[in-house]
Amino acid sequence: MKRILTVQDISCLGKCSITIALPVISALGTECVILPTAVLSNHTLFKSFTVKDLSDQIEPICEKWLDEDVKFDGVYTGYLGTVEQIEMMKKLFDTFGKDGIVFVDPVMADNGRLYPAFDMEYAKKNTELCSHADIIVPNITEACFMTGMDYREEYDESYIRELLERLTKLGAGITVLTGVSLSEGKTGVMGYDREHDEFYIYQNDKVGAMFHGTGDLFSSTVIGEIMKGRDWKDAMRIAADYTAHTIQVTLDDPKKPWYGVDFEATIPYLINME
Repeated sequence: MKRILTVQDISCLGKCSITIALPVISALGTECVILPTAVLSNHTLFKSFTVKDLSDQIEPICEKWLDEDVKFDGVYTGYLGTVEQIEMMKKLFDTFGKDGIVFVDPVMADNGRLYPAFDMEYAKKNTELCSHADIIVPNITEACFMTGMDYREEYDESYIRELLERLTKLGAGITVLTGVSLSEGKTGVMGYDREHDEFYIYQNDKVGAMFHGTGDLFSSTVIGEIMKGRDWKDAMRIAADYTAHTIQVTLDDPKKPWYGVDFEATIPYLINME
């Protein structure tokens, strides 16, 4: 069985980050090892929350794994809360990522703005982190902060291609933009494979709702499918369809939680997707 390490926070309540990555990757048949960067009582869209930074635990945990000669087939990073943690990830990639895939979701911004806790220094550090990755999956806002391009709410395919080309210069072999809408009523992904000089577009029907954690659901599905042996294009297609399906199932539930999607109900659907 393959083994992947995911590094991100734990929100005890809220359906995001590790509480999505662990069950989804496990359901797809890969052992998922976790390295929590922080523990929160609930995610930050709730009225209040507690948070405990775990930066001081990252190095000791890694040292124990080295003592046990633990190896990974992939390393997947999501939300990292501080510049210091990004620096730690560079060392971690050198230690545990050299024998597998390094997959980075540079979570830091959306809708044209950085998240409140972050500044341009953080964006620059995320750019450096992406230069160490094999696959990166930023959204359009994050891509703009990392490349210096102006953010647009309305755009065409040439704009997305330019963003991808600039992102590729950071160093990743495969760059994928999420939340790309190239026609009315559609959304999906567009990616670029540097080695084969190949663009890939996949669009599905846009679901008229947004829930916290759907980016984590998409990324976790992608890396889980890649670990199964699928190529990156099939993995992106499945992840886009599965995320859209899960949003729709959540919308159809009269008791749906406002704070996340009902991915637990759709995991059987994911396992059987082709």
